Amino acid sequence: MKSKVRLVVAVIAAAMCPFVAKAQVDLGVKAGLSIPNLTSGNSSNPINSGWSSRLGLDAGLQAEFHLTKHFSIQPEVRYSSQGGKKDGTQGFTPSPEMAQYFQATGQPVPPYVYANYNNQAKFNYLMVPVLAKYHFGFSPKWDLYVAAGPFVSFLLSGKNVTDGKSSVYYDEALSKPLQGFPEVDFNRTTDIKNDLKKANWGISGQVGVAYHINSRSAVFIEGGGNYGFVKIQKDKVNGENNTGAGVVVLGYSYRIKDKK
Repeated sequence: MKSKVRLVVAVIAAAMCPFVAKAQVDLGVKAGLSIPNLTSGNSSNPINSGWSSRLGLDAGLQAEFHLTKHFSIQPEVRYSSQGGKKDGTQGFTPSPEMAQYFQATGQPVPPYVYANYNNQAKFNYLMVPVLAKYHFGFSPKWDLYVAAGPFVSFLLSGKNVTDGKSSVYYDEALSKPLQGFPEVDFNRTTDIKNDLKKANWGISGQVGVAYHINSRSAVFIEGGGNYGFVKIQKDKVNGENNTGAGVVVLGYSYRIKDKK
């Protein structure tokens, strides 16, 4: 993965080289809240549905190259929390112990069984967006801007965190329990990184307001989001979900180079 990150950074740097010599350049740091969720258009798989937003960290570094008074290009490197949560009744693939139960009772192993418990999918990515940014420039001190562009991202970790105890059922209505099968303790953290695709790509965008402390320093607040176009699971039996998140961050930027 490190080689992929270096390749992406090298491509961005090469693309920006013609602009660096003439542009004003700001470096910035930002951090805040990621509010991710998992979405899917395929409702036939119960693992796809029922997800809601969880909370996580979004933080990163940015370099802004001012090409004109109003327009700039901004590559970023960001740590992005993704995933989602769902509590209550939900489907999942039978465990090996459950498969043995079905085989011992002469029943075919169903693709999914159901239980009542809490579930969080925690995915963390290294995200590399390249944004086109437009500044409205209302005053020397205040700046309203919008930015949008594509990103590539690389999976850093993927965990499934569950808790609760429940009987297991054949149906989502929880009306047909597995007779004789013991109550299941769901209190565990499972590493599922190897079940997920290592890279993603999509679109990122934000609206922000900056206050210029002086000619070089500024503080800003941004709200926006990102959406990945890749179905993140390797195997469809584990779901067919896209990542996405709303993001709110605070940041600071400093001009390291004025326009020639």
